[in-house]
Amino acid sequence: MRDLIIIGAGPAGVSAGIYASRQKLDLLMISKEIGGQVAKKAVDIENYLGFGKISGPELAKIFHEQIKSNEIEVILDEVLKIEKQGEKFIVSMAKGKIHESLAVIICSGADPRPLEVEGEKEFIGKGVSYCALCDGPVFSNKTVAVIGGGNSGFESAMFLSNYVKKIHILEYGEKLKADKENQELVYKTKKAEIILNAKILKIEGGSFVKSLSYQDLKSEQKKILPVDGIFVEIGYSPATAFAKGLVDFSDRDEIITERETYETKTPGLFAAGDCNSGKYKQIVTAAGEGAKAALAAYEYLQKSR
Repeated sequence: MRDLIIIGAGPAGVSAGIYASRQKLDLLMISKEIGGQVAKKAVDIENYLGFGKISGPELAKIFHEQIKSNEIEVILDEVLKIEKQGEKFIVSMAKGKIHESLAVIICSGADPRPLEVEGEKEFIGKGVSYCALCDGPVFSNKTVAVIGGGNSGFESAMFLSNYVKKIHILEYGEKLKADKENQELVYKTKKAEIILNAKILKIEGGSFVKSLSYQDLKSEQKKILPVDGIFVEIGYSPATAFAKGLVDFSDRDEIITERETYETKTPGLFAAGDCNSGKYKQIVTAAGEGAKAALAAYEYLQKSR
């Protein structure tokens, strides 16, 4: 049985792993991938300490190197369920294995939120994407739609402008939510059209996406927009379902924790980064929370021995 299992290998998970490793804990990290959402960032990161500018994949590569240099054991798998029996936690995996530990830090981050409209699931991988960095180059000289007028949507649009001919940015609300700087960068490409008050209704096509239908919420007219690809950027849903029964959730399915230690209502179970109910979802804040959670987990283990 391990001292500690960390679920997730994004900024929070890797930071927690480094701090736990330095405390000489018997540690296991479980994650579907290394880097989390950082690895899929479509534009350079310019607000992370120590780097004037660095791409998401480059930062994820450094995370991987730090995991190796700290000799942290990593299993690439998905966690299905966490249970607690007495003083130990039992972590069940998608590939069938079970791991046990005395403490757990959940750093599972968040997954892209789907549109949940007709045709979306059908065309995933056939024109519908949740990762501009992954799929953008496929749409060279094509026309695409970006759904979402926040920073994620505009950052994706900025990246896509290097490849595509035309970008339609559709926002449900009356105003864009993206920072002015991101808006200006996209406007300078002269490839973007902004459509406000747009409620997405349906995605259509044949073997690949051909169009999307939306309703203009002001005029109530239904319109069809011919596009070759659709990039969904309407936010993220915390990847927390596997912790049901052990934690309390916010109304957004974020794990509620104690503010200083990031411990949940279950002793020995912590949550750091985008999966918890903290207000600010940033790379630097996730890393800080991961470090604090690891130190708190170490203190918990010392007291329980």
